[in-house]
Amino acid sequence: MGERQGAASTMKRLIITADDYGASPEVNDAVQRCHENGILTAASLMVSGAASADAVRRAKALPSLRIGLHLVLVEGRPVLPAADVPDLVDDRGHFRTDMARAGAAMFFLPKVRRQLEAEIEAQFAAFDATGLRLDHVNAHKHFHLHPTIAGLIVSIGRRHGVRGARVPLEPQHILRQVEPHGTCARVALTAPFARALRGRLKRAGIAAPDQVFGLAWSGAMNAARLAGLLTHLPDGLSEIYMHPATGEYPGSAPGYEYRAEMAALTDPRMAALIAAGDIRLGGFGDFPVH
Repeated sequence: MGERQGAASTMKRLIITADDYGASPEVNDAVQRCHENGILTAASLMVSGAASADAVRRAKALPSLRIGLHLVLVEGRPVLPAADVPDLVDDRGHFRTDMARAGAAMFFLPKVRRQLEAEIEAQFAAFDATGLRLDHVNAHKHFHLHPTIAGLIVSIGRRHGVRGARVPLEPQHILRQVEPHGTCARVALTAPFARALRGRLKRAGIAAPDQVFGLAWSGAMNAARLAGLLTHLPDGLSEIYMHPATGEYPGSAPGYEYRAEMAALTDPRMAALIAAGDIRLGGFGDFPVH
């Protein structure tokens, strides 16, 4: 998967990532299938996921699959005891689901920031304890766009040797080449925070993709859309993130087309499109920081 020596910086380089690895056996099974029999190159691990131990076991048997940390600070359980992060969790010990209110507390309240820092450190440490090589970091629901979380990810991640991080900036003109597509409100709202994150990562020497695909079609990246993105992939470093699974599972997102995304990643036509486009596949650690 490594970068060719002397290759132009404008060559097409692509990371294809599965999120929510470790959330369930259904996700883990799909990730393994999509890597062994498809084009998946990376997966982002939920270290506190219900099936994280199974995910780690599978990853160790798949040395070419690049594994990163899928930091969970919303809609999940903390690694630390709930009593250690009382302002981050509800009365069941789960992270709060109101991201706006939780984000405000993280930004304005020092005691909440201290709990947040401790939990992020604990999730990085839990990843270290797996013995897997850390390829990248991102956050569930793109919560790493929050400036406080972003700053902590950079400072803590550098100590843990993180190589790359997702910056969810999706070029809408590429989507319109694939199918008729209006402006994605999610992209418009998050773009200023994503640009700030990109600058922060660059200053820290952490790789970030030039463009990311998966926001507008989250949970609906079917074969036609994936093939269209591969056909129209721009130069530079791109990331396509998806959510393959063999079926729904406890905590899965309503309406997500999990099986269709798995089918897209294992569709034999995709490898031909990658070859035709002279696209280099890998993980963040396979491509140098520019």
